[in-house]
Amino acid sequence: MFNSDRLKTARERRMLTAKGLAERVGVSAVTLSKYENGHAPDEATAKRLAMALSYPLDFFFREAPERIDTDAVSFRSLARMKAKERRAAEAAGSLGIELYEWIDARFNLPSADLIDLSKERRRPFVAARLLRQHWGLGDRPIGNVLKLIESKGIRVLSLSEATKNVDAYSFWRGEHPYVFLNQEKTAERSIFDTAHELGHLVLHHHADSKTDKEAETQADRFASAFLMPESDVMDYAHLFTAGQIIAAKKRWKVSAMALAYRLNSLGYISEWNYRSLLIELGKRGYRSGEPDGIEREVSTVLAKVLAALWSKGMTKENIARDLGIPLEEIEALIFRLSPDQGASLEVRKPSLRVVK
Repeated sequence: MFNSDRLKTARERRMLTAKGLAERVGVSAVTLSKYENGHAPDEATAKRLAMALSYPLDFFFREAPERIDTDAVSFRSLARMKAKERRAAEAAGSLGIELYEWIDARFNLPSADLIDLSKERRRPFVAARLLRQHWGLGDRPIGNVLKLIESKGIRVLSLSEATKNVDAYSFWRGEHPYVFLNQEKTAERSIFDTAHELGHLVLHHHADSKTDKEAETQADRFASAFLMPESDVMDYAHLFTAGQIIAAKKRWKVSAMALAYRLNSLGYISEWNYRSLLIELGKRGYRSGEPDGIEREVSTVLAKVLAALWSKGMTKENIARDLGIPLEEIEALIFRLSPDQGASLEVRKPSLRVVK
């Protein structure tokens, strides 16, 4: 049976209005609205819809997708984001859930190992320290943040939204935390986004973050403290020039602006010095990017999954066909990884093995 929610998901992924899609298919906007509200199109129209959206016809005849609860999603860059960009990113979340459920049915994946820190959301630096203690991280820099949170059961997927208005978002689905990261950002910014979304997952899952206007600021401060513990940053309190900041930022794999902010927030540099640093870093191109940036972190779990499937003769094309999702959407969700990347990655935790 034709599924109206799937039609809406595919249209949102293509950032089309109902009127725009109706014109492409040759039906009225009213008729298209009926299709999205439970009235099934005839076979010929269903084929035209699939062609107009570049989705397999099979996609529209499966069970309803998991629509993301907008109120339960923590979005970064919400102020700049257009409504169609948000809907497209959320629709990618629905596809990401389907992909991970497909993986979950075939592999033993790590369970979530997060603690409820909602009582500390007004003290995010304390929450960051508590989570580090819970995970036994000490105060040293984290070698690979994405790999770390995946080992703690967080399911991380990528977004290729071709817009800088969407940074990242996260949500809980039952017992499973999800994070989606836009690959349009610099590698350093993406690491900070990862920590920012981690903050939302532990600070705001059990709290009503929608009523807390400080939720984004809290997640930012959590990320800053989680990535750059004060006791470690303390040894670098002598950094006063842009050159020193740029040289030191690689220790924590953060942006130059993020390190300058951290030093200022800890009181190691004055407000005047901080403002001067921002101006100088901006002149050197560090406001809009990270010249001489680091290598981007990608999913270790998904790389290992691809490698394991490859060893059994399964490819990304097989996954796309099984799910009825365009291959390009699968590629966008899995960091555009290839099976050989998984074979080259060393993963001790989590222990990933095929169960079927």
